[in-house]
Amino acid sequence: MKKSFPILTLLACLISTSLLAQSPKVLVVTAHPDDETGFSVTMFKITHELKGIVDMAVMTDGGGGFADSQLGAMYYNLDLTDSVVARTHLPMLRKQEIINAGKIMGVRNIYFMEQPDDWYTLDVKPYISGKNWDIGYVERRMDRLLADREYDFIITMLPHAGQHGHHKTSVLMALRAVQRYKGPNKPIIIAGSPMSATSKPTEFTQLEGYPETRINPNTPTVTLNRAFRFKENDKVSYKIVADWVIGEYKSQGAIQENGIHRTDLEVYRYYDINDPKGLVKVQKLFEALAKSGFAAPGK
Repeated sequence: MKKSFPILTLLACLISTSLLAQSPKVLVVTAHPDDETGFSVTMFKITHELKGIVDMAVMTDGGGGFADSQLGAMYYNLDLTDSVVARTHLPMLRKQEIINAGKIMGVRNIYFMEQPDDWYTLDVKPYISGKNWDIGYVERRMDRLLADREYDFIITMLPHAGQHGHHKTSVLMALRAVQRYKGPNKPIIIAGSPMSATSKPTEFTQLEGYPETRINPNTPTVTLNRAFRFKENDKVSYKIVADWVIGEYKSQGAIQENGIHRTDLEVYRYYDINDPKGLVKVQKLFEALAKSGFAAPGK
């Protein structure tokens, strides 16, 4: 019996390690309700197929998203094209929309940072400086989240120059939280972006002036193909899940019309602030996603 104990212990450790690899804990950090639609199939597959955990941290209250709300105004019977009406009602409406979308994706919890969704700009400085956002508050909440929840992975948007200033600032909030993290198992942070099968990947090295956004130049991207047809009948793909999610955002008309619906691939890049050895964990995660559920032919 004494000799068998170490073997049983080793087996238990191996089983535990395997389960951890297949049941990741992930935090998705975005600026607005609906930004997560670019990662929606990855989120769905992690929760439903790998039995992992996905939480979200959403930076803004969503009150500024009224530019394309003509049909949403009819649906909600509110004049959401009027900025005053929109900023009064949209924060609650968009919270409910993302909660509904989160249920589809299997999200465990959504942490709302309640920063003002003031206007569209490419400029990061008014937000990251603390002028327009309470950066200290966001930092404290992000630090507590990472310490309490012990995530394996964090997903952000790709902070390229053409992104909304809110998007870029949300990425910086996530990256800096990882840099500050003092726990034993620092989460791996990756940047996701949607892409159609016929388009070229967005060229990106780092956001100028913010070296923490640098992508490791020696690591390949990893990709989830949401457009492949299931073996069973060649008629169905995971793009249906993305459509379910998009459909919850009744107040955001343009999201149904734009490239999100035509997204075939979810492409993820490895930030340079990560330990290079962590890339293997990312690759294993996406290998598991490719083989789970309705796997692509040959998987």
